[in-house]
Amino acid sequence: MNLNPVYLAAGLLAVGVLIAVLSVGSSGGEPRGVAKSLLLIDQSVDRREVVTTELAAKDRLVAPILERTKGLARALSPGGADDRYTKLLDQAGNPAGWTVERILGLKGAALILGIVIGAFYAKFQLPNALLYGVIGGSVLFFLPDLLLKNVALRRQEETSKSLADALDMLSVCVEAGQGFDAALLQVARNVDGPISGEFARVLSEIQIGKSRGEAFSSMGDRVTLPEVKNFITALVQADRLGLPIAGVLREQTVNMRLVRRQKAEEKAQKVTIKILFPLMFCILPALFIVIIGPGGIRMMQAFGG
Repeated sequence: MNLNPVYLAAGLLAVGVLIAVLSVGSSGGEPRGVAKSLLLIDQSVDRREVVTTELAAKDRLVAPILERTKGLARALSPGGADDRYTKLLDQAGNPAGWTVERILGLKGAALILGIVIGAFYAKFQLPNALLYGVIGGSVLFFLPDLLLKNVALRRQEETSKSLADALDMLSVCVEAGQGFDAALLQVARNVDGPISGEFARVLSEIQIGKSRGEAFSSMGDRVTLPEVKNFITALVQADRLGLPIAGVLREQTVNMRLVRRQKAEEKAQKVTIKILFPLMFCILPALFIVIIGPGGIRMMQAFGG
């Protein structure tokens, strides 16, 4: 690969300037000496104040890079990005180790990596290097958003599958004489799927002082399914008006099973449409080749002879 020395030198100089800016920006304004000791007395020790040799390899290598690229991603993101990512993390079930700061750091690192890969693909020749760098950086910059939304959508689908069973158990427990909070605890312990975690979080919020309506409204913000929102609306209204919870749960359970059956019928009707394109482009051409191919070859031989 023959590279122009001028373009190669310009690319290396740009990478060096970027690394220098990131290192200066991350080290500026940090207290040292006595000021740092006083700051450690006033607040708890953070992971960044721990001796480097006591941290794991990924914390020593990856965490500083993500900490430096976080500001770049926050500057390029629209306003309210922290709240939007917090909501997406709630909808995705708050995966272990994933925070808003880590997502922003990954976006910034992916942006730089995409620009470098695009420029390398164009052999650092302008203007193709600039064009491919912008395309690669844009694709990798929005890749964490797509992955997080995909996780959130899959969790919503799993919640929808186990919601009817959870409401059945909740209704049975309440009709058997248990209190509503005790019934929530039974559902959180015995039902599989993300819905058990949501009910456990609702119960925890009620125990720390939130009202039942506020706790279920927060659950409605995390789970965006229409049937969940209808259930929460009916439950909150029953709590405000003093209606019996058992009757509301019974009606909601019937509606939930009806919704699940309708969704199953809808998916069954979509199967014929979804299988049409693989049938036309994959299966039928192979059948035509196997069935009509020998006859076509013989006709060509007969007319050709």
